[in-house]
Amino acid sequence: MNRDVGGPRPPVGRERAAAVGLVLVAALSPQVGAALAVTLFDELGPAGAAFLRLAFAAIVLWAIWRPRLAGDLRLAGAFGVALGLMNWSFYEAIDRIPLAIAVTIEFAGPLLVAVIGSRRPLDVVWVALAAVGIVLLVGPGGGSLDSVGVAFAVAAGACWMAYIYLNKRTGAAYPGGTGLAIAMAVGALVVLPAALIQAQGALMEPRLLGSAFVVSVLSSVLPSHGTRVTRTNPS
Repeated sequence: MNRDVGGPRPPVGRERAAAVGLVLVAALSPQVGAALAVTLFDELGPAGAAFLRLAFAAIVLWAIWRPRLAGDLRLAGAFGVALGLMNWSFYEAIDRIPLAIAVTIEFAGPLLVAVIGSRRPLDVVWVALAAVGIVLLVGPGGGSLDSVGVAFAVAAGACWMAYIYLNKRTGAAYPGGTGLAIAMAVGALVVLPAALIQAQGALMEPRLLGSAFVVSVLSSVLPSHGTRVTRTNPS
């Protein structure tokens, strides 16, 4: 019996290598984008940089997916609010504390989500160890970290938890990346008032717009495309 009715398929090894490559891009490019975003804070402020990142990502994703304003817009809107606040609070955090520490604190959000969904008691031990590590990084009782920056990183982690939940529901309610495109636009609107206050006229400077576009591609467009292609789904 001929099992190749659908025609030849790419070798499994090649598919696996492509998937691994996309996951690596999705994991590494946001960190590079965040490092570049920090260089924009002096002129745009964290809110201005977050707004341009979200706005450019919304433009690119709308051009790719061409979403219709239909379906459960309240769900897509809630997803956008979580997305906007997550990016803004994370940028406020890395404006005050080192990037690596901010990422570590923020990652407590998805880690907690994973443990809540787990049924293995051993996972609680790993969370406890992670919590101890975060406390040691923060250095309570005389640590040198900015407490406001730590608070923003914690807020980013909480928003990441909401993002994971809403991303899953939005992905089920909208085809492809259409729900994410709508959410990006909503997220940009959420951050816009603070961006206007912090950045003022700098939001329209061509040099900064070019840099912000690169940040957006690295931090939002590539990760969202890579994770949706490989079906692993975070941002």
